[in-house]
Amino acid sequence: MTKTAKDRLNPVRSILVSQPRPGDERSPYFQLAEKYKLKIDFRPFIQVEPVTIKDFRKQKIDILKHTAVIFTSRNAIDHFFTICKELKIEMPTDMKYFCISEQTAHYLQKYIVIRKRKLFVGQKTASDLFDYFKKHKSEKYLFPCSDIRKDDIPEYLEKMGIAYTEAVIYNTVAADLSDLRDIKYDVLAFFSPSGIRSLKHNFPDFEQNNTRIAAFGPTTAKEVLDQGLILDIEAPMPNAPSMTGALELYIKKANNL
Repeated sequence: MTKTAKDRLNPVRSILVSQPRPGDERSPYFQLAEKYKLKIDFRPFIQVEPVTIKDFRKQKIDILKHTAVIFTSRNAIDHFFTICKELKIEMPTDMKYFCISEQTAHYLQKYIVIRKRKLFVGQKTASDLFDYFKKHKSEKYLFPCSDIRKDDIPEYLEKMGIAYTEAVIYNTVAADLSDLRDIKYDVLAFFSPSGIRSLKHNFPDFEQNNTRIAAFGPTTAKEVLDQGLILDIEAPMPNAPSMTGALELYIKKANNL
């Protein structure tokens, strides 16, 4: 009989987080590792590759015909301004920028002098920007993104009849994980459907056995199940809004603490 998440509560000693190692040594992951004497490693399961200028030109996008740019990540900022540099495009001073978060807006300073520009900043999610889009419906938006992206922003702009152009400026691909083939972890933590697909891409014959899988967000959780895997740990939850919080609750049960 197939085991379910409930009867898989074996002790947790090691966790692989499918993201880069945090730069802040005060990260909750390090606190979790120290508190419960865990081995926690970090390894991105996906990587981004820039779109070539040749492929960008195939999209037939005139950047300067737009009056506003939407940024949802640092990757988008880096690859967008790299393309501008290669095309010898200088962004006009009256260009408006809509950033998904304060962190993204702060990173934008790497390329422009923010105090001289019109900037609109959300709290954390795309929906935070919707009110700004509504107030600035007459803008012609450019949305630099990956070939794999969420639908929320394009769907909202279309629903509101707001002019926008989607520009694919980088591709999200599976990272090479071949060196992990013979390494086992008690828990694998994922944050996107792409991470799950990377696991299956690298290890087509992957057998979950006693490996627990943690997923952040409903689309990631759905991908776990769609791939025929058992979802043991899900975040965010009302009692665990973060991945580390969900992991800690599980560890307490699994390790009888």
